[in-house]
Amino acid sequence: MLRITELRLPLDHAEAALRAAIVARLQVADAELRAFTVFRRGYDARNRRAIRLVYTVDCELADEAAVRARCAADAQVRPAPDTAYRFVGRAPADWRADDAGARPVVVGFGPCGIFAALVLAQMGLAPIVLERGKAVRERTKDTWGLWRRGVLDPESNVQFGEGGAGTFSDGKLWSQISDPRHLTRKVLTEFVKAGAPEEILYVAKPHIGTFRLVSMVEKMRAEIIALGGEVRFGARVTDVLIEDGADGARHIRGLTLADGEELRADHVILALGHSARDTFERLQARGVHMEAKAFSIGFRIEHPQSLIDAARFGPSAGHPILGAADYKLVHHAKNGRSVYSFCMCPGGTVVAATSEVGRVVTNGMSQYSRNERNANAGIVVGIAPQDYRRDGAGGGPVDALDGIAFQRQLESRAFELGGGGYVAPGQLLGDFVKRQRSSAPGGVQPSYKPGVAMTDLAARNSESLPGYALDAIREALPAFERQIAGFALPDAVLTGVETRTSSPLRITRGRDLQSLNVKGLYPAGEGAGYAGGIMSAGVDGIEVAEAVALRIGVAR
Repeated sequence: MLRITELRLPLDHAEAALRAAIVARLQVADAELRAFTVFRRGYDARNRRAIRLVYTVDCELADEAAVRARCAADAQVRPAPDTAYRFVGRAPADWRADDAGARPVVVGFGPCGIFAALVLAQMGLAPIVLERGKAVRERTKDTWGLWRRGVLDPESNVQFGEGGAGTFSDGKLWSQISDPRHLTRKVLTEFVKAGAPEEILYVAKPHIGTFRLVSMVEKMRAEIIALGGEVRFGARVTDVLIEDGADGARHIRGLTLADGEELRADHVILALGHSARDTFERLQARGVHMEAKAFSIGFRIEHPQSLIDAARFGPSAGHPILGAADYKLVHHAKNGRSVYSFCMCPGGTVVAATSEVGRVVTNGMSQYSRNERNANAGIVVGIAPQDYRRDGAGGGPVDALDGIAFQRQLESRAFELGGGGYVAPGQLLGDFVKRQRSSAPGGVQPSYKPGVAMTDLAARNSESLPGYALDAIREALPAFERQIAGFALPDAVLTGVETRTSSPLRITRGRDLQSLNVKGLYPAGEGAGYAGGIMSAGVDGIEVAEAVALRIGVAR
């Protein structure tokens, strides 16, 4: 099989044009091309009046060796890589799932936990999954309860429950991680098997959307159970049981649940979300090594989706292949801060994403259709541990929990600025730039529910973000206008605050993927500081599951 990359065709090319382009590129007769599949299809919109589709195709040929020899100098014609997933082993014949502590335990059932449990189950290792929230459909009802009625369930919301925070997002299925083993292909293939559209296997920026993710998560759970796994909901971990081993190292020996049960476990994957703050506190109290890390804070911004489509696609705006336009923006401010767009949701809504009473958090969400009126994205500023340390000291490591305290401070202030009831504070972009209070929305209606209270996000003595972040964002907005015409629209809406862009800490682990100071404990995914999004979390879950399987001693 040969792979051709960078095969470019007009946006509205005829169906037969792709085969003709392959034949011409390989310099073969049409009959010599036995079959081909599209591995990836993207687009190049740098010239808005002549947008091109960019294909990567895998070709089956009558005489591949001859074509390879003829195209040896063409760097874009190479053997297709083997992207098939291969398990590191299977449960050994003498492995007993009923032995105390033998079954691996996965804490958290977001993308990382799902794929860790799935791969363990597929290897015959019968994992036990502990999810503090509810099953996805019950969780969806609770989440809508916050959005529609302002009623928060702290254990069942955007952050907690089956599917994790990624369930209520745009469902983006691409990542910039290094992937030499093609594990992202394994993630996508499992999603398709669970009901995702097959196009996610080849479009350059695949997405699913919330409604489709719900049924997919249920099907993946059903497979885990059918393979011998167990999934428990409402199973919040309140403590970890750690013992000193004969080898002089500390070892995980089990978990304590909120109902008092002590679950014996010698292999525990911590696939926590980045909002499992009480669990982080307990882990630190038990001496599990963790460290503070950088993350970002900011606002959600909303524009008419039609404005973004026109700016990105010009005359081709609305083309069905292109869909709703996205963007990715970065600005390096004079005060040394980086401002960038985060989790851009075309044709979506801004959603309430808090998990704690009396705090406001924003995030973005889209359905598969991406057909809502507004585009939204986080406009966030990078911060380092030294920015949020609580002890006031100039040197030494920052306490790993200081980032959580900082997030809570900003989220509580946003709740106050919104006037309570989980209403979020908002401001028109034009007023924010002019440093004046907004009294009402303009031409862009904010989509956040339970509602938005227009105010001054930078009012003296009640600023929603630190001054350095406000200054950097204010500087970045006109710079973004130079990249996307209309971005600095005065009626665009800023809604605060965006604080949970990534985990504020990292539960450190070694090359064997175990905790640096607790054997058998495997920090994984976004909450542990090793992923950022559905795909990278899923890949990390697979790799950690493999590490657990090898430690158990799977038969190769």
